[in-house]
Amino acid sequence: MNRWIALSVAAVFVLAIAAADHAPARTEQAGHGEEAFNTRLVGMHDLQARSAYQPLPVRQGERRIAYVGHHAGERLNPLTGAVEPNGTSVVDVTDPAGPVYLAHIPATGGASGAQMVQVCAGNRLPGGVAGRFYLLRSNGNRSHEVWDVTDPAGPAFVRTVAEMGRTPTGEQHTHKNWWECDTGIAYLAGTVDGWRAPRILQIFDLADPAAPRRIRDFSLPGVQPDASGPIPGGSGVHEAVRLGNRVYLAYGTSNNGAVQILDRERLLNGDPDAAAPLAASPAALAYPQIGRIDLPSFWGGHTAMPLLGVDIADYAGNRDHATRDFLFVVSESVANACQETRHVTLMLDITDEAHPLPIGTFQVPESSGGFCGRGGRFGPHAPQWSMEPPFYGKLMVVSWFNAGARVIDVRDPFDMREVAYYIPATTDRTDQRCAVIDGVEDCRVAIQTNNVEVDDRGLIYLADRADTGLHLVELTGSAAAIIDSRD
Repeated sequence: MNRWIALSVAAVFVLAIAAADHAPARTEQAGHGEEAFNTRLVGMHDLQARSAYQPLPVRQGERRIAYVGHHAGERLNPLTGAVEPNGTSVVDVTDPAGPVYLAHIPATGGASGAQMVQVCAGNRLPGGVAGRFYLLRSNGNRSHEVWDVTDPAGPAFVRTVAEMGRTPTGEQHTHKNWWECDTGIAYLAGTVDGWRAPRILQIFDLADPAAPRRIRDFSLPGVQPDASGPIPGGSGVHEAVRLGNRVYLAYGTSNNGAVQILDRERLLNGDPDAAAPLAASPAALAYPQIGRIDLPSFWGGHTAMPLLGVDIADYAGNRDHATRDFLFVVSESVANACQETRHVTLMLDITDEAHPLPIGTFQVPESSGGFCGRGGRFGPHAPQWSMEPPFYGKLMVVSWFNAGARVIDVRDPFDMREVAYYIPATTDRTDQRCAVIDGVEDCRVAIQTNNVEVDDRGLIYLADRADTGLHLVELTGSAAAIIDSRD
């Protein structure tokens, strides 16, 4: 028996050596310090070392509350003493230099992660209760749900808005949502049974958050259940942005992308002369479209953010079209260590909405920081969503993963220029990111600024994908002068 044990151990040892010979070699590198240009760190919180997706600062009475959506995973919540699936962090940022963690709302029903969050005041929602605040969030890949966050430290579940279905190939997703607080209309991205892409637009009336009413499901013609052939728009609707009577849809995230400009009234009501105005038919899906641009196969549509009514100073002497409309579009970087196509931000001129035209890009030069070798993703992810002063129409802040947050002067969209940036320092909580290059697994600790948002105090919020936390930053120097100006 001992002889057989010895032979077995020897065999395992030989197999282990053989496996090691075929396994990729591995290198590791530690983190990095802070880098800032025309910015200053005001405060930060580690968010219990949860991978953060999106920050949303909200004014609730005299308090400022940041709601932060998280990727899938789990961490210990010191407030409860329990290990909880990642959900939504609730942080009091009234004093930006000293954020206070109030609560963690775990994902529910066996889900993990709750990346996207929107908040509306009951005073604004047509069917809301005055004095209350409601939070709409994705719940893993399973559902979208509403919580009452009137007491930010004691969130209360209201109800599930929509359970996700599955594509014919079995995929199930949720993602970003947009909630019109003035009307209650909510645009949810996720899977509906039978539709061919994992993310389509599900439109609900959430004027009364406790009584959602489904209005319609929507995507590009060719995605509907009875279609065949190639599926347009890649992985489907990534997010919707509404401004006035327009809804801007970005499809595909990082490849096979498209951007669509829709008439909101037509989207919500359909063709009044049609027998089934909101049906999943090619005609009903085409009816709201005003304009569309299909992107190259190697770029996707992550976000399409409108900049409307921009006066171009150099065109002041022109009789026509001196004031123009634009759409800022992002294709998301998705691979570590630049093992992909370089992704960019695009500026589209949509003055003629039926014919969107790219007129420029903004990029961060890799050579400015050796970003391909820093670890993690390098490239754009998402711009701010706020369309309020003091940033909107002047500065666009874009998350750039290991290049932090980049601040772009967009007052002349034909001539975009960077005026500031902030790259947070890594900490002992920052998680490493790995990539296999030429058979060698290379793992490095690097910041991964995932999403950014701004507020009316002039603060920029950075959420880190690599578990570092939430950073609150203010502009300095010439960049601060831009948002302080009355132009």
